[in-house]
Order: sequence, then C-alpha cells, then structure tokens
Amino acid sequence: MTSPRRSWPGLEWRNGLINDLNHLHEHSRSVALLPAEERIAWIRRERWIEYPRGMRALNRISDLLAHPPRDRMPCLLLHGATGMGKTRILQKFLRSHTPIFDETTGFTRLAVAAIQMPPHPNELHLYEEILVSLGAALPYSPSTGTLRHRVRVLCRQMNVRMLIIDEIHCLLAGTYREQRIILNCIRFLANDLRIPLVCAGTQEARTALLTDAQLADRFEAFELIPWQDDTDFHQLLVSYAALLPLRRPSSLRDAKVRKRLLAMTDGVTVRICRLLEDAAIMAINQNVEQIDLESLHDDLAVQSLASVSDRRKRRATGPRG
Repeated sequence: MTSPRRSWPGLEWRNGLINDLNHLHEHSRSVALLPAEERIAWIRRERWIEYPRGMRALNRISDLLAHPPRDRMPCLLLHGATGMGKTRILQKFLRSHTPIFDETTGFTRLAVAAIQMPPHPNELHLYEEILVSLGAALPYSPSTGTLRHRVRVLCRQMNVRMLIIDEIHCLLAGTYREQRIILNCIRFLANDLRIPLVCAGTQEARTALLTDAQLADRFEAFELIPWQDDTDFHQLLVSYAALLPLRRPSSLRDAKVRKRLLAMTDGVTVRICRLLEDAAIMAINQNVEQIDLESLHDDLAVQSLASVSDRRKRRATGPRG
C-alpha cells in the first residue's frame, strides 16, 4: 500500500518526486517544502548574499589582515551611499574572526577589533568604544591617558592585528579641533600597534579622512557605487533567484525585470534586497511562487521602501519657490 501523497500548492509531481526545484540552491530546496509561515520567517532573516563586488571588498580586507607589520601600514576606506552594504560586508568579515581563548597563555586572542565611531566623537569616547570591543571593563572616572594606555596594552595582549571603524563620517559631527584630535589618535594607534585600519562610511567619510594628509596617503579607497545593469548585478540577481525559497523559477535575469528593479531602487543595495524579499513574500502569500515583472508594481515599492515613497511625494509636489 502506497503512502498518501503530500502536496503543496504550486508544486508538480512526477513519480512521487518534486519537480522544478532545480532553480534553487540545495538548502533552499528543503526550505521551499516548508509551510508558508516558516518560509516567510526564513526570508526575513538577516543573511549574507554572495556577490562579486562584496567578495572583492572582503578579499581586500583579508589581504590587509595578512599584511606583515611595518611602520606605515596600508589602510582601506570602504565608502559609498547609505544602504550600499558597507556594514554588511564588515559583519561578514567579523563573523570569520571571532575571539579565541588560548588555554596555553590564558588570554583571549582577537585578531580584529571593531567599533562604530561615537555619534559625538572625542578621544575619551573613542578609547571607551575600543575597550568595549575588546570585552574589557571600563574603569570608574578614567582619564584619557589611562584609557589610552589600557587600549595599547590589551591590543598587544590579545594580538589585535586590525582595527575596523564603521560610521567614520560621524567624525564630522565634532568641532574642527575634536576632528584633529580623533584623527591623531587613530594615526597614533596604527603607528604604535603597527596594524592596518579599515574605515567605512558614507561619501562624507572620504572628506573626514582627507583632512589629515598623513592618514589620507595610507588609505586605499574602495567605493561601493550604485548598481548598474552589468555583470555584477546579474550575478547578484542569480544569487537571489537561487536563494529565495519559491517553488517556481523567477524571472530576475529578464532584461525588463532588471531595469525595473534598478528604476525602483536607484541601484541601492538595501532597497534591492528588501524589495526582492517583499516580492517573494507576496508571491508565497498569493500562491504565485515566483517573481516576475508584474510582481514589481509601484504599490510594492511604496510599501517596502519609505525612501521610495518620500521621493515620489517630493517629485509630485515639485520644487517650492
């Protein structure tokens, strides 16, 4: 006696086997068999999508980490408009460089220390952020000199080989004097510890670093520009088409779909990702099980992206005289 056949809407069966899931990665095929609620929850999780530009940035950061110490270490500035994926790239890199406890020495090893630039930066706050990233307790009412000394000692004990500073453009929130002091502190740590710096931020980040000629000479600029209809964008969409657990193949490689996506999002990474995820959720809820040109309608963009809605309102009202 044969067991009863299970069925899911939108799936075809041949000899008791599921057809038409070859368009998905192996793991996504198993997710595609789950109920709609579980698939939607899976889509909404934060994840890394592999794409050429992101991999090039990761490889460059890895090269810096492997660089032998010298007096003037090379550094990297990862910059671009808000939403272009700078922080996501750094998070992906940091997941591969978590703290390791060395039982022989009794010390925790941390190859990469990562902080965000404080919203109103000063020397004291900078050292406090670094100590927190190292897992150190902050002393009560410390002096700047005490924190600086503690940062240097702990970085050497923990074998820190790179300092990452995200949101570096927040440096511009300080006065000119505060900016100079922070830049001097950053340069001092890089020189003293002989480690590379990786800074990330908006286009203003470049302005922030260029105000210090000695730092600017060390930094290689890696810009994350808005997406265009090129090979890298095709690869991003291929990755998404194979990842999203939809039971029918999507038309993301279609030329009209690509142009529609770029027009709706201005080529901003976070908007593209959010729009595709919301389109996939809609396809599941409506039992369509694929993303095509009809899926990418204006209402979906306005619902998914507040920035798109705001931009259209401004266009509709026009310039104010």
